[in-house]
Formats: sequence, structure tokens, C-alpha cells
Amino acid sequence: MPTDPLSATFSALADPTRRAILARLALGETSVSELAEPFAMSMPAISKHLKVLEHAGLIARSRDAQWRPCRLEPAAFKTVDAWLDRYRRFWEARFDRLDAYLQNLQAAEAAPQKRTRTKKKPSK
Repeated sequence: MPTDPLSATFSALADPTRRAILARLALGETSVSELAEPFAMSMPAISKHLKVLEHAGLIARSRDAQWRPCRLEPAAFKTVDAWLDRYRRFWEARFDRLDAYLQNLQAAEAAPQKRTRTKKKPSK
């Protein structure tokens, strides 16, 4: 298992079943048995997925008598968002430069066309 939090988070997010579990938990706290319902897998397999998510800090599990609710933990998502934000800003700056370059190209292409559209002198 990855030791640094960001690697653990990305490793947990790499699995589609775990992403589906997170999507369900985004709707609110729910029990392990309710989380398991849509999946064609055993309860131990669901528990393994939940352990990975919990180890990554993406979810928290508690116990209330027989009910074992799970909920999202937003702090881990903030860490991922902060990491992604650096790259988001990088690419947005690149796209802004590309947009400016394309606008300059379009302006340069339009300029010669304006010069060729002169009025013809009427023939006598």
C-alpha cells in the first residue's frame, strides 16, 4: 500500500467500484450493507474496498449498535484538489497563450484579405 497520503488517495480512486462507492456516499451517510447492494460481490470484498478508502482518508466508518455508517471525509479531497489546482493553473495559462496566438493568426490572415478587396475603377 502507498505510504504517502496523495498516492494512497490516487490508488483508492483508481478503482471504479471505489469511485462508485464514493459517488453513493456523496449523497449522504449510509450503511455498509446499503453500499454493497448494487455490487455483485461478497461483503468481504466490499469491506476490502472500504478499508482502502478509509486508509486513504476518503471515508470514515463508525459504529452505532448494529448500524455501521460510512461517510465521506472532505479533507482528503481538498488535498487532491490542491494538487490538481497547480496543474489546472498551468494548463489554463497554456490555453490562454494558445488562444492569443490563434487570435493573432486569424488577424494576420484577415489583414491581407482586406487589402485585396479594393474597389475596381469603372471602365470607360
